[in-house]
Amino acid sequence: MLVFRENDTKTSTHQFPTRAFNFALNSLKELVMSEQKTIFPIAALASIMSIRMLGLFMILPVFSVYAAQVPGATATLIGITLGIYGLTQALFQIPFGLLSDYIGRKPVIFAGLCLLILGSIICALSHSIYLLMLGRALQGAGAIGSTVLALVADLTHDASRGKAMAVIGLAIGFAFTIAMIIGPLLNHWFHLSGIFWATAILALVGIVLLTFIPKPLSPLKTSDNITERFSSLLHNTPIRKLNIGIFSLHVILTALFIAIPILLTRKMQLSESHQIMLYLTVLIVSFIVALPVIMHAERKRKIREIFLSSIFAILLVQVGLYFFHRNINITAFLLFVFFTAFTVLEALLPSLVSKFAPVKNKGAAMGLYSSSQFLGIFVGGSLGGFIFSHAGLSGVFVLCAAIAATWLIIAKPELRNAINAGNLTQEM
Repeated sequence: MLVFRENDTKTSTHQFPTRAFNFALNSLKELVMSEQKTIFPIAALASIMSIRMLGLFMILPVFSVYAAQVPGATATLIGITLGIYGLTQALFQIPFGLLSDYIGRKPVIFAGLCLLILGSIICALSHSIYLLMLGRALQGAGAIGSTVLALVADLTHDASRGKAMAVIGLAIGFAFTIAMIIGPLLNHWFHLSGIFWATAILALVGIVLLTFIPKPLSPLKTSDNITERFSSLLHNTPIRKLNIGIFSLHVILTALFIAIPILLTRKMQLSESHQIMLYLTVLIVSFIVALPVIMHAERKRKIREIFLSSIFAILLVQVGLYFFHRNINITAFLLFVFFTAFTVLEALLPSLVSKFAPVKNKGAAMGLYSSSQFLGIFVGGSLGGFIFSHAGLSGVFVLCAAIAATWLIIAKPELRNAINAGNLTQEM
């Protein structure tokens, strides 16, 4: 899930490995008491972040099936169109954050929301796969995640900044789950174009909310050399491996959802209402199961076992789908296992990045992490579509299994031992 995590270590989807709900809800209560003047701006910024997450993931459960009706669409082009949002998001995230240091946070956020609206309208009105691709690229180009988080930092005091980030992180986590449920509903009522119109309307609401957010008096900046900061992170072995991990996870997620909607709609002949119930049940149950697993990993110092077991579970899911994807009950169970493991890894990965990263480089580390995540979305969509066009559903499952197996191998003993020993320092 998703993303927007450049400037703080607590802004990932499900990024609160201990006391996830209680911490975020208590953070909200404390914010109300200690930051009464900024509680509305924080809530507004959390809404803006959630809007972008909804815009990214609402189409995921339905796009590969219904985009096939667009003139000129092929499996490969559908995959590229699905993933290109991630490419432009990855390319523009850091530049937008740097630009906001010079012209201000709110103008950059406004421009990003305008790009989201423009891209959504183009997608809604498109009668060509290439126009749809252009619209998706524009949607992602408004990469305002780092700027929003920087504005949160500007508007809050040191004592309450972590609480504000926790509230935003919780909002992003819920947005992913809601998007996977609302997407099929909107498609059922208003077709694929309705999802894009809804995204445009939500972005417009975001602009309205932005007008009520005060301009910070003195933006927080760092005097560190940007090149040196990123260079040191690229040479940090644990950070590099964790970035490969989030890249792999989102390659698998996006490629898998090239195949799953087609499997449910065309092969199993499930109606839209049955698919909605399937996603609703699987996501809710997987989240309920994942939460205590995440808490157990931290409390019992079992991060290594849970971390590796989750990767292995994703590998087994792909193998299971390869052999049993014609069975609806087994497929539903495998999706439950996948989303449980996905949620656990979405929590553990950014938490580990924040612990391995040097204190002065945490923002840059989360920026690289987020860019790796979105790049994975692009590669997963593009590669998944290409493989499906040549090897069908089974080929996509083999691809995802190969990526999961490679990721498991890359998590070499150095990283595993460091996680197991709790030696989460800058060097290894």
